[in-house]
Amino acid sequence: MKIPLNEFEQLIDEKILKRGLSYFKSGAITDFSEVSNGEYEANVSGTEEYTVQLEISNNTITEHNCDCPYDMGPVCKHVVAVIFHLQQDELELNQPNFTIPKKKKTKSVSQQVKELLKAISHNELIEFVQENSKKDKKFRNYFLASFGHLSQNQSKEFYQKQIHSILQSAAGRDGWIGWSDMKYVVNTTEPFLENAEKYLTNNNFENVFFISTALLEEMTKAFQYGDDSNGDLGYFVESAMELLSKLAQEKLPKILKDEIFEYCIFSFNQKLFQGWDWHIGMLHLACELIKKESDADIILSCLDTINGEYERERAQSFKLDLLRKFKSEKEVEKYINKYISSSSIRTKEIEKAFKNKDFERVVNLSKDGIKCDEKDKPGLAKNWYDWLLKIALVQNDTIKIIEYARFRLINSFGGTQDYYQILKENIENKNWHPFLEEIIKEITPKQKWTYTELIREIYIKEEWWDRLFFMLKQNLSMENIQQNEQYLVKDYSSELIELYSERIINYVEKYIGRNHYQTACKYLRRMKKLGGNDKVNELIELFKKQYPQRKALMDELSRV
Repeated sequence: MKIPLNEFEQLIDEKILKRGLSYFKSGAITDFSEVSNGEYEANVSGTEEYTVQLEISNNTITEHNCDCPYDMGPVCKHVVAVIFHLQQDELELNQPNFTIPKKKKTKSVSQQVKELLKAISHNELIEFVQENSKKDKKFRNYFLASFGHLSQNQSKEFYQKQIHSILQSAAGRDGWIGWSDMKYVVNTTEPFLENAEKYLTNNNFENVFFISTALLEEMTKAFQYGDDSNGDLGYFVESAMELLSKLAQEKLPKILKDEIFEYCIFSFNQKLFQGWDWHIGMLHLACELIKKESDADIILSCLDTINGEYERERAQSFKLDLLRKFKSEKEVEKYINKYISSSSIRTKEIEKAFKNKDFERVVNLSKDGIKCDEKDKPGLAKNWYDWLLKIALVQNDTIKIIEYARFRLINSFGGTQDYYQILKENIENKNWHPFLEEIIKEITPKQKWTYTELIREIYIKEEWWDRLFFMLKQNLSMENIQQNEQYLVKDYSSELIELYSERIINYVEKYIGRNHYQTACKYLRRMKKLGGNDKVNELIELFKKQYPQRKALMDELSRV
């Protein structure tokens, strides 16, 4: 959300605005500095101390961030307090007994740091780092994360110990890493990834392996005691797996290649990542490293131990790929016949048969899939109908095209083709409308409500506007009116205006708050586009008389 400094009071919720002003006036901003040109950072004290960061360009706040846990809107009270601080020379707050001392402009933080580093001696800097590393665990963690790569004693355990220390520092006494603590974890751990990328570029592959595996293990454990609602822990896991995958593509020394392969098998057998996608992902990684059948056999034996329907199906598909690469055709065929009920294996076989134009096999596999899945996996069974339809189209079999396309039109969940258009192209014109009427008749009793997307789609494609309007009237909501107004505006503009009007009146009566007022005003603007200026003005006057105390509503109405 971009915030022009001269309009911020109009853009921010009134309640948050008042709280932010109260924080500003009470002196809650304990530190404010210009970090660099156009970038500001401030500490705001409340129940806890939070850090606010702002970026400003052309008198507009382009980026704003606060590490407080507030998630009920785009801007929190701490950000608002800092905006008021920024505007202190321009705003006339008209508060008796409230004066704002003007401060001399100071140098930016980056300028101050630069000057101090020039003035401090080498020995003083060493002493400073040593002393603060003893006193401040978080400072020590960040220092080690940034410069630990210069150590001569690097290993997975070396990095693992550092990452573990960072996570434990963030967890604190209660042992839980909260949402706000994740910022420290991210900032302090990011240097490990940066260093790993440098190592990869410089062909220092062993250290890439150490950092990646250390991150993978520690971040996986941290899911048990950390709030990952922002996806920060997941980001480090994904980055570690990506680094390992890049590593596997390099020309590695045999010793390191074997070490990575052994780690992948070890982590799988020890179930270090069980329950996560990268549990099987480690076997995929191992597969990228192998060249001989004996290594493939190790992976195959691992795959045989996997339980759980979802994981087992993934494993079966993976196993088939390995068998095709390292085993005989006879073994592959035997395996396929045994596990053809697996949807991934069936799909691969159908795709292969279709590519080879073995249409009879495609049909047989698809029909067998329907029988196998229509009871317990009806959504999956519909996919097999799609393959039957593809074959019918290739063979230009009109009867089967109509049969399968009709079924998929009515049962269109997960559809991959334009079934409506396929039917229209294959049914004679004189039979087309009777065919549609039969579909509408068949669908209607099955639905709990009359507003179905398929029937709506038929009305729109056939331009049956009277029936579309009747269906809308039976299922009134502002969202439904908006969804259909482009089709009905030519013939029903006055009716749509009236329908909007009734719904907006009820909405404003029922809901309170700027977000709801903005929604109501959005639909008032839609009424205007439909030619309902007079009705909109009438509603605005009505709301002004009924709800004069709702200042945010008055503000939003003034912009309609």
